[in-house]
This record gives sequence, C-alpha cells and structure tokens, in this order.
Amino acid sequence: MNIQGKTILITGGASGIGLEAAKQFLAIGAKVIVTGRNQAKLDAAKKANPAIITIQSDVANKEDAKLLFNKVKELGGIDILYNNAAVLVPPSNLGIANDKHTDGAAYEMEVNYLGVIRLNNIFMNMLQSRKEAAIINTTSIISQAPSLLEATYSSSKTALAFYTLSLREHLKIIGSNVKIFELIPPLVATEMTADRKDKKISVEEMVKGLIAGLQKEHYTIRVGDAKLFNVINRFFPKMAFKLINPKKSHQLLKK
Repeated sequence: MNIQGKTILITGGASGIGLEAAKQFLAIGAKVIVTGRNQAKLDAAKKANPAIITIQSDVANKEDAKLLFNKVKELGGIDILYNNAAVLVPPSNLGIANDKHTDGAAYEMEVNYLGVIRLNNIFMNMLQSRKEAAIINTTSIISQAPSLLEATYSSSKTALAFYTLSLREHLKIIGSNVKIFELIPPLVATEMTADRKDKKISVEEMVKGLIAGLQKEHYTIRVGDAKLFNVINRFFPKMAFKLINPKKSHQLLKK
C-alpha cells in the first residue's frame, strides 16, 4: 500500500505509539490528523510537530465521534483510519468480585472494542469513496493467549481480533476497496507498560514494523516477538500461556 500522499487519522495519537506513528507517517509524505482526550498532550504534540493536525476527541463518547467525523470531513476527509487508542485498567483495581472489576471491564470494552466499531462505521462511507483506503485495528499478543493479570483487557482485544477478521472478509465479499489490517504488537515501552519489567520494544521499532507491513500489504502485521509468539501459540499453546502468565504473575493475583 502506498502511504505517501495519504491522509491518516490516528486515535490516541498525542503520545506513545500514536505520536511516533504520526512522526513516521509525516516523514514519508502523509498528512496526519491525531486525536486524544488530553488537550495538553495534543498541544505539546502540535508544538513539537507543527505539521500534525490535532482534534480533541474521546473514542468512548458517541457525540465526540460525530463531531470528529464532521471536522475531518471539513479538512477533506481521510484515506486511512488507524484505531490506536486503548485503555488498560490497572490490575490492582480488578479484583474478581467487586464493582470496580465490572466498571473497569466495561470501560476497556467501550474504548478498545466498541469505540473502534463506532469509528469504523461512521467513517466507512468516506473510506469507500477513496481510490485506496484502509483501516488499521490494533490488537495484541494477549488477544491470542489470555493474560491472568489483564483478563478483561485481553478479552477486549480478542473481541477486536475476531471483529477485524470478520470485517475484512465481509468487505471482500461485497467488493470493497477498503483494506483491513490487524496490528499485533508485543509488549511496547509506553506509559501504559511503564510498571512492567518484561522485555519491551521501543515505539520507534514498533511503528517501523507497522509501516513495513502496510507497504507490503501484510494484512496481519506481527512485530518483534509477536512473530515468534504466534508460532509458539499455534503449536505449543500451553507454553504460550505460560509465557504470558509466568509464576510471578500468580503471586500478584494472590495479593
């Protein structure tokens, strides 16, 4: 897929993977619009990267989605929708039997799954009108093997993975020109994973892998250790489960 000259909308683009993606997309000649809930972070991203267009918007808010669409339409529309925004409720707030567990799970599902569907639906006709268009949905290696510490987060990403596959096949059947990519990252060094001591890759490496996959039209893009993990999970699922859930995680669950 040719990215140069395309207009890309990145949700959760004010920091982390989203902001790095914005920088790298700009560097290869794309026009980039980023959204986020935090206006201060958006302002900082804009100040450091003046070419980025910023729009404050919360993917969990239905009215924000409508307003975002109208603003993007005024700007001339988009060719690529990159659903990068995600939330992970801290495991300390997710005891099995309490109200916070339910509330946290609902919030993760609203942002990580329903928010993606909402934006895909509202932008679909716009994308269909383009000569070449795409949607990128970000899942996770823990959409393939569940995390005991992040059970509801991994469940929301599993739901997104199944939806992504179904959407891709649906659009093929109806002859749509919209390409559906699934990005499956390993653990990435971001604010969300700051407390994790496990092996991580940098956001720079993560985005380079994403762009390479888009250009080669690999509709399932696995970056870094996600490639090896896919093989392990396929042939040795018990081993894959243990890799995601080492014994140290069992101790945290007992606290």
